[in-house]
Amino acid sequence: MSERCLVTGVAGFIASHLAEKLLQENYEVVGVDYFSDHYAREVKEGNLQELRGQPRFHFAEINLCSAELQPYLDGVSCVFHQAGQPGVRTSWGEDFHIYLKDNVLATQRLLEACKGSAVRRFVYASSSSIYGDALDLPVKESSPARPISPYGVTKLAAEHLCYLYRTNFGVPTVALRYFTVYGPRQRPDMAFYRFITTIHQEQPITIYGDGEQTRDFTFVADAVEANMLVLQAKALQDWHVWNIGGGSRASVNQIITLLERIMERRTVLNYTPPQHGDVRHTWADTSAARRDLGFAPRTSLEEGLQAQVSWQMTKASKR
Repeated sequence: MSERCLVTGVAGFIASHLAEKLLQENYEVVGVDYFSDHYAREVKEGNLQELRGQPRFHFAEINLCSAELQPYLDGVSCVFHQAGQPGVRTSWGEDFHIYLKDNVLATQRLLEACKGSAVRRFVYASSSSIYGDALDLPVKESSPARPISPYGVTKLAAEHLCYLYRTNFGVPTVALRYFTVYGPRQRPDMAFYRFITTIHQEQPITIYGDGEQTRDFTFVADAVEANMLVLQAKALQDWHVWNIGGGSRASVNQIITLLERIMERRTVLNYTPPQHGDVRHTWADTSAARRDLGFAPRTSLEEGLQAQVSWQMTKASKR
């Protein structure tokens, strides 16, 4: 009998890829999502196309903040908690309550439901945003956690919840700190998606800041592989967090130059002031994940961007 996994936020970008990988590896998947309105439901429904109808995939449209969660944990041995409200810039102001609900309360309720269950591993999808503007690069898991956005604060709070439920109740939690994941099915509000769309439409691109800010970019298949390595790792006796980066650090200006070459089009750049909460640089030290899990990103930035461009152009041609 195949092992059963719960994937939250399964209609999202990373989680839908993860669910597909689990099915390919002969796991049974219970996927849950409540289709928040952060972006269009039709986009998320599209993410589920390869999953719906597969005999080992079971979907439920539920809200982690209000649903009775115990039935969805029945027979589940591994939980991949990918659900959450994304976005640094939109986490300020009146919408902060959404981040508290979907990132903190949802995590607490899921952890509470896992107390005393047969779950052997609980993998929480955290974020490089918890580091804020790190002074020492590349950042290690031991680097100070000083988020500079409300989004980062809620992701860090949920990490702390995972730690305390492990310490107090033995829920077998670990956390993966993703660094800027990209690739096919990337959310439409994310930078690469917007850059590709704008270049294709031959429109100017708005750049916040001088474009020299850098990110450690991680291809989605590499992020998925990190989750699979945690799933297949030997028993983890202690609390662990791991940086998951792609080893493809580049500036925004370099990214646009690369996209122009891939797409064989030029664009105009409009530089505007930086946005509140945007960090200047991210760069992951992934030596702990390599040592503990055997994690090694396989997709170069150019290969990953070519894959995302191909996917977006195919999608655009079908409209």
